[in-house]
Amino acid sequence: MPDGRRQMFTRMSPRTLASVSTPKIVLFYVFTPLADPEAIRLWQHALCESLGLRGRIIVAPHGINATVGGDIRPVKRYVKATRSYPAFAGMDVTWSDGGGDDFPRLSVRTRPEIVSFGRPDEISVDERGVVDGGNRLQPTQLHELMADRDDVVLFDGRNAIESAVGRMRGAVRPDATTTADFVDILDSGRYDHLKDRPVVTYCTGGVRCEVLSALMTARGFRDVYQLDGGIVRYGEQFGDRGLWEGALYVFDGRMTTRFGEGGATVGRCRVCASPTDNVANFPDELGRELAVVCADCLARAAS
Repeated sequence: MPDGRRQMFTRMSPRTLASVSTPKIVLFYVFTPLADPEAIRLWQHALCESLGLRGRIIVAPHGINATVGGDIRPVKRYVKATRSYPAFAGMDVTWSDGGGDDFPRLSVRTRPEIVSFGRPDEISVDERGVVDGGNRLQPTQLHELMADRDDVVLFDGRNAIESAVGRMRGAVRPDATTTADFVDILDSGRYDHLKDRPVVTYCTGGVRCEVLSALMTARGFRDVYQLDGGIVRYGEQFGDRGLWEGALYVFDGRMTTRFGEGGATVGRCRVCASPTDNVANFPDELGRELAVVCADCLARAAS
């Protein structure tokens, strides 16, 4: 993990937030029809710049997906201002340790999708969110479903590099390099044998499973669920005591984070196979391919 830090996702009360001045990262998404994504992009960019925040924001006709960091006070002002837009008023926000320095810059872009499955025309959204997505499960409801049924399938909706360092125990982990690969994987018939079983999709914060569960339903999966709030929400409640094992890959300078100390290390170094959570460009810092590689092997490659 960069800087040797072990961060923990937390949900904090407004009183607690107000009493500290410390860097924080906030993440949220909203699926809702947006008639003018470019206008939303300009507003979000100006808002973040005025508050001195960094992060990644994607705006599309289907909604918004944002991860923003900085000092907690301007981040709180950002959240309040974003919620002032009626379509975003009910956005579900998650806070985590970190800050603006975990992002190289502020990036606010418009795209055809807020999650790049490459199928914008297959997804419909209304004011309630994605149409025909999977049934939502809270973390406790996931445990209840698995206690009631012995044929539940946990389906990882993240890329292979993410699931290599952390995943739900016993989950199906598609060999996807990019999010768009999931469509070809589903269309290949590789998982058709799961179509009559209860399938629970999960991802980092829930946004990819909003789309993935709808794509699976459209392809004949009959009993599809999504873990509401994703791994982040699950980890807030159960940490390393439940189904989750390993480290969580995140999309900022931290690269990985944990929900607590003492959990299992499931990642294995590509070079020496030793246990590690470290994810880096490899074989050198200019390389574009991310790999699970321990600090020692990374240092040797750079020397």
